[in-house]
Amino acid sequence: MCSVPCGEGRKDRGKQPPFLSLSLLPLCKEVTERSVSEGACFPFAKGPTPRAEPAFLPLAARVPPLLSPRADAEGCLAPVNFPNCLACFLKALHCRLKSWTSLVSGLIINFIQLFTLILWPFNKQLFRKVNCKLAYCISSQLVMLLEWWSGTICTLYTDPQNYEKYGTENAIVILNHNFEIDFLCSWNFCERFGVLGSSKVLAKKELASMPIIGWMWYFLEIVFCTRKWEEDRKNVVQALLNLRDYPENFWFLIHCEGTRFTEQKHKISMQVAEAKGLPKLKYHLLPRTKGFAVTIQCLRNVVSAVYDSTLNFRNNENPTLLGVLNGKKYQADLYVRRIPLEEIPEDEQECSKWLHKLYQEKDSFQEEYYRTGAYPGTPIVPPRRPWTLLNWLFWAILLLYPLFKLFINMISSGSSLTLATFAFVFIAATVGSRWMIGVTEINKGSTYGNHGHKEK
Repeated sequence: MCSVPCGEGRKDRGKQPPFLSLSLLPLCKEVTERSVSEGACFPFAKGPTPRAEPAFLPLAARVPPLLSPRADAEGCLAPVNFPNCLACFLKALHCRLKSWTSLVSGLIINFIQLFTLILWPFNKQLFRKVNCKLAYCISSQLVMLLEWWSGTICTLYTDPQNYEKYGTENAIVILNHNFEIDFLCSWNFCERFGVLGSSKVLAKKELASMPIIGWMWYFLEIVFCTRKWEEDRKNVVQALLNLRDYPENFWFLIHCEGTRFTEQKHKISMQVAEAKGLPKLKYHLLPRTKGFAVTIQCLRNVVSAVYDSTLNFRNNENPTLLGVLNGKKYQADLYVRRIPLEEIPEDEQECSKWLHKLYQEKDSFQEEYYRTGAYPGTPIVPPRRPWTLLNWLFWAILLLYPLFKLFINMISSGSSLTLATFAFVFIAATVGSRWMIGVTEINKGSTYGNHGHKEK
């Protein structure tokens, strides 16, 4: 039976504070997205959900179920503990505040970057150095969520002799493209070795118009492409040649597969491999060799090595950015091989053969990982640097004060205009962050193959 009579429960609900009645349940409901596999709680649990607690708690605390599964004849759920409900509300509210901080600080930094264009005609290298610092202020906030908020641990498997060279030289980083947060793990790799602000990518042109990240990349001279090589080649070559005199050490991050791995894309990719007489892959898509070959040609004698990087997650987890925001802790393993650039053929056709062979090796590394749970090489956990957390705290203190002041004014004045403004801020932060998360989702990724194949 319900611990509170149904009639009394209805009376109490009629006396709820308007702010809680409007905000509490929607906020708690959002925390349940993607189920308990994402590390979220169940506000209306159907039963006890056992889970293993981590060895240490990250910044995001775990929240237990709010309501017990007991119900009376009229279907009333029996409340267990209001403090738990409040904890869930505070956790969801904290997600909104993080979104507010990231979105507003990102737009402010984009605005500052706009004014740095004045420097370009007079001192191009100063323009680049300033924008590396400004870009770090944006990208480090996402890295902070991964390594401080969710407590995700990234273990690096590599040769200890090569480990000493990471961060001290320009490099091309080849990444597999299997997970929604693989870009975040690659940024974490860059951050641990001090090249996050100057890291480069080969990105699809649609991202150039995306606020915050896309605009940040524009000022970082990121290479954008349309994935139509006949149209892209000239622009890509020119953009890569512009990096030859870059004043900071940089890593050029490239996903040679061109799009994220899915079973459907893999099936199409292997059909292409069979038609071209190329060896089939089990855990990767067929690499696109033209962009990689041109990158090697344009950056030779500027870049010292290629870092072949293969990422996976323990316990067969499929992590998502929403899971990271909800405080889900993951265990990532990254295998990195340093390959001197002198070992890569200069001829485009030979370079293509070399890349296909590399992906066969990457496939064998993944096969070994699924069999043994580890990559070859020495496991090393690079130490976290405090700058990502300090940067986020700076922006949080700067931006949350006016928001809390607005909240206090709303409570004290009761003005409908103030209430509407506060609600608008919450909705804008929610919609904006959810839209940006959607960009990372695998099911929102691009299709595989050329336009002719798409039409078929």
